[in-house]
Amino acid sequence: MATLAVATTYSLSSIAPLKPRCRFGFRFGSFLSSHTKLKCSSIATTTTVAVATDPTVSVNPNSNPNRVILPSNESSDSLLRIRHTCAHVMAMAVQKLYPDAKVTIGPWIENGFYYDFDMEPLTDKDLKRIKKEMDRIIGRNLPLLREEVSRDEAQRRISALNEPYKLEILENIKEDTITIYHIGNEWWDLCAGPHVDSTGNINKKAVELESIAGAYWRGDERKPMLQRIYGTAWENEEQLKAYLTFKEEAKRRDHRRIGQDLDLFSIQDDAGGGLVFWHPKGAIVRHIIEDFWKKIHLKCGYDLLYTPHVAKADLWKISGHLDFYKENMYDQMDVEDELYQLRPMNCPYHILVYKSKLHSYRDFPIRVAELGTVYRYELSGSLHGLFRVRGFTQDDAHIFCLDDHIKDEIRGVLDLTEQILLQFGFDKYEVNLSTRPEKAVGDDDIWEKATTALEDALDDKGWSYQIDDGGGAFYGPKIDIKIEDALGRKWQCSTIQVDFNLPQRFDITYVDSNTEKRRPIMIHRAVLGSLERFFGVLIEHYAGDFPLWLSPIQARVLPVTDAQLEYCNGVANKLKMYGIRVEVCHGERLPKLIRNAEKQKIPLMAVVGSKEVETETVTVRSRFGGELGTMSVDDFINRIKLASENPVSL
Repeated sequence: MATLAVATTYSLSSIAPLKPRCRFGFRFGSFLSSHTKLKCSSIATTTTVAVATDPTVSVNPNSNPNRVILPSNESSDSLLRIRHTCAHVMAMAVQKLYPDAKVTIGPWIENGFYYDFDMEPLTDKDLKRIKKEMDRIIGRNLPLLREEVSRDEAQRRISALNEPYKLEILENIKEDTITIYHIGNEWWDLCAGPHVDSTGNINKKAVELESIAGAYWRGDERKPMLQRIYGTAWENEEQLKAYLTFKEEAKRRDHRRIGQDLDLFSIQDDAGGGLVFWHPKGAIVRHIIEDFWKKIHLKCGYDLLYTPHVAKADLWKISGHLDFYKENMYDQMDVEDELYQLRPMNCPYHILVYKSKLHSYRDFPIRVAELGTVYRYELSGSLHGLFRVRGFTQDDAHIFCLDDHIKDEIRGVLDLTEQILLQFGFDKYEVNLSTRPEKAVGDDDIWEKATTALEDALDDKGWSYQIDDGGGAFYGPKIDIKIEDALGRKWQCSTIQVDFNLPQRFDITYVDSNTEKRRPIMIHRAVLGSLERFFGVLIEHYAGDFPLWLSPIQARVLPVTDAQLEYCNGVANKLKMYGIRVEVCHGERLPKLIRNAEKQKIPLMAVVGSKEVETETVTVRSRFGGELGTMSVDDFINRIKLASENPVSL
């Protein structure tokens, strides 16, 4: 008996492109035991999630005992200082080589640093010159000196250097005492620190300038376009090498390239940027995701909704979006002298459904869910494949409940989130609980009760989490969940938010046991977030090698010669009768047909020659398992169905 397994191991310990060891296996044995079940009962006894670990070059901790651990700015104070100082060293180098360049800001970022300059466009050749100058500055071991000056003195010095952007930055600094950091006696910048003690503390072989990009000053397209130079910096050469390996692997997994190579989706210039066209293969994956999403929500007590893509503009006035979210909304349209608006959110629609009839306390909790397409205004420069688009579908759901229901409902959402994410191979999360900000709506007691309910639900679940004190939305506390992909990158997908604002704005009520009107609690929640973005994450997580249950084409039937074509078509038709996604390819020599199938990341190939026709069998080849032997068509079907119906987590 064969096994269609989904165990996947990645190692980033070498530059060579990596492949999952076995996506769906066909190492015929027994199934892995930990299948993900489609049920909605509590599964608190399963996964306890580790949180906030440093990214590691070898994603599977057992795959490479000599793996290099990449520290983060949060875990290494020295690394943060190195990166901040590198930004200053780079700015000094640029102004030595290009005296007319004006400096703006230069912070540290997740994997390095950048600095923005007002200057002529740069090229990759210029980056090499700048790096050489940086190396000279580092080699001189110049001290980093902190100085405090008055606002007037800072203004005098900046004016003397003719640095207009620094004057604007100075105006936005509220403190009377201004801090300046000098590199030796040769260059300085407004800065609060921190920095290394001297440039000699930087390992120049652990620093690399990566790219040049355009960036508007203050992010405003009406202001000057600046030259932004990105760099990366690490504590030692081993870390830099590991990071570059990681970066190369991330490039190999880029969903935009894979999406084109596998013909999954496109963004058409003729239609406009940020608008996704799902091609047949991508659309079938989306269908599988949506079908699974709907089934599990129905099983967990949600009612499905479909709501319009537009509504009267007044609806968005009531919700507050026109006051607080207008810059992300498209212009209104005039329909018979009434203004309508493309929806940026689904929440008001679900509230209108709630308001369409009277509710009693006996009705709660009320759970509604929708795969609702929304539209957000995004500048063309911010668009990025499936990750930043202008139209996307959210897996949106809202729960209307009573105060006493909050904890149980949140726990139910956490269980549902875990079930869904495990189905797609995500079992490591970073969880953050955001509490009341300074400006908020709602009474203190309900904030305290809601926050405690979120904490209790997380504690019951056994999940580790971090408190983001004051990081909640003005309308309620929230839980944000970031999933970790095969490269250790974290992606914000799932969110659970308690809302005291919209129920008040829309004046939604219910009748309590004393026949008095009360206001329910509203919980917003999304598990996958945007389907487009989640699909992009899936593509990069699997490097396009989707598990068998998600693969757009699960099997390809390949005749040795056209003499077997009729039999192959019969095999394919039989597989299709059982819901298996299959196609027949012919017209080339068998080795090329196999190479083409592997290039298109087809999980299974069923090779048919004259012997297979005679014995009514197929010879199965796995993309990762190689030759798997000859079997009957019925056996082939049963094994595919068993593996597809019982996907296991990674």
